[in-house]
Amino acid sequence: MKRLKLAITGLTACSGCQLTLLNCEDELPELLERCELIYFPLAESGDLDEASFDAAIVEGAVSTPKDLELLFKLRNASRLLVAYGTCALFGGVAAMNNRVSARVDLLQSVFGTGNKLPDSFPPVPLGNFVSVDATITGCPPETCDIVAMVAALAAGTLPPAPSYPVCTECRSRENLCLLLEKGQLCLGPVVQGGCNARCPATGIVCEGCRGPVREANVAQELELLLERGFGRDEIERRMSRFKPEWNYGQRS
Repeated sequence: MKRLKLAITGLTACSGCQLTLLNCEDELPELLERCELIYFPLAESGDLDEASFDAAIVEGAVSTPKDLELLFKLRNASRLLVAYGTCALFGGVAAMNNRVSARVDLLQSVFGTGNKLPDSFPPVPLGNFVSVDATITGCPPETCDIVAMVAALAAGTLPPAPSYPVCTECRSRENLCLLLEKGQLCLGPVVQGGCNARCPATGIVCEGCRGPVREANVAQELELLLERGFGRDEIERRMSRFKPEWNYGQRS
């Protein structure tokens, strides 16, 4: 069987998504039998020039000209491009302060005043610049999701994406509802499942790290949270932690 030629890399990100793949120690030997890692800077040296790939798996948001240059190279050199993780899909944590108008102040708080500031712009998802063929969500993604994606790519197909909210998994685990029964600011009704409700199962509210579920009833979630005494600013701040732009009038 012909081995799948892969590129795996990151843009503006913490590299946690790529580490998730490297942490799949039990599955890596079998995956490497099916895949050839042509370009994976986090794990080994590689040359991007004049290379072509069956698929490029890209972590992180786009926030610099170098990010954009690399993204275009990978898109042009790859048959399929996979947006890997919440930052690549929605902007993620990197974009949580995109609504702050004084970007120079944000940069100076990191690099200091009087220093040359990097050439950058507000972080945005890959899909703002190139076509995306498949997605793996999460911050970081579940190991089973990346293994399923690579296995599917090697088989010449794509895995189905979950289309149910975290609440579905909460109920299947018979968890106490943190939103309705405990009155906490939980985003489970509008966030994509697939994590087996790991946080709510331990009493921690869903923070939305997997991004919005398809056809989320965002307007109803907003109304529900407002009725329970949470302020609009607090709700929007929490919802924008992993995805800066929500349609607060959307109803499924």
